[in-house]
Amino acid sequence: MTTVALALTDGMLHFEMALAMEVFGSDLRHVADPWYRLSLCGPRPVRAGRFLLEPDRGLDFLPLADTVIVPGWADVDVEPPAELTAAVRAAHRAGARVVSLCTGAYVLAAAGVLDGLRATTHWAHAGHLASRHPAVTVDPDVLYVDNGSVLTSAGKAAALDLCLHLVRLDHGSAVANTLARRLVVPPHREGGQAQFVTTPLPAPGSHPLAGVLPWALERLDRPLTVEDLARHAGMSSRHLARHFRAVTGTTPLQWLHTQRIRRAQALLETTDDTVDTIATATGMGTATTLRRHFQRTIGVPPDTYRRTFRARAGAHGSPPGE
Repeated sequence: MTTVALALTDGMLHFEMALAMEVFGSDLRHVADPWYRLSLCGPRPVRAGRFLLEPDRGLDFLPLADTVIVPGWADVDVEPPAELTAAVRAAHRAGARVVSLCTGAYVLAAAGVLDGLRATTHWAHAGHLASRHPAVTVDPDVLYVDNGSVLTSAGKAAALDLCLHLVRLDHGSAVANTLARRLVVPPHREGGQAQFVTTPLPAPGSHPLAGVLPWALERLDRPLTVEDLARHAGMSSRHLARHFRAVTGTTPLQWLHTQRIRRAQALLETTDDTVDTIATATGMGTATTLRRHFQRTIGVPPDTYRRTFRARAGAHGSPPGE
């Protein structure tokens, strides 16, 4: 898998392009020999943000490559150019390994490459991708999906996770670990996108839950029931459930569970409180219960989450790697 084609056209995201160029376009023969031979492939000079790139080859080179990488597609409301999707489709039919980074999944989906497959993209666009391409099973919770000859990554930094995964497949774990150390990143991150997704509260306003949501947030350390929420809102449990679905998109109990988990995340990031203390503060009761629900929801245990997200800046300077 030494020949890599980076499929380019106007409207690509430069961050994902740069990641692929750093991993596959650098001279890393001291890490593994032979290393990859990267070609920038596009129909003409390509503009990505403020950058103008001159392709080495045309899009007709894609079917000749071992691996085709499609970076993020900037405007997901606009269909990718037909010449790009046709070239990606031809590469897939020719047996190339086809890879998308972040919203590059829109290009693969438009080419029909993802039909009947599980795929991922940036969590903020997962629902949109699924609705536009119903033949694709979009998983918003993972960092990347490997279908063998078709691979997709989640947003931004997850693109690097997938690039390292490709190196691991082609050259083994030792080489991938060496490259990860060179890039000052972990060779493999635990968990999925749920670690990085924020769940904002509905905007303040005149909706029927405007009074009960802040009230509940102030009492997350207490055992709250649907009946408690309904009583405070001055409505029946059935009406409360209907309003919760309309305003938050979920049920009262699921909303409470999500807010308890988000509170636990905030405490893990900003305090030295033990997991037992955080379990009490979030109404989870015991550390065992918190660990079980946190792992199920976020994808990693609380201690791992704290190591990943705990701010180390301040008196000791920037976090390692910055």
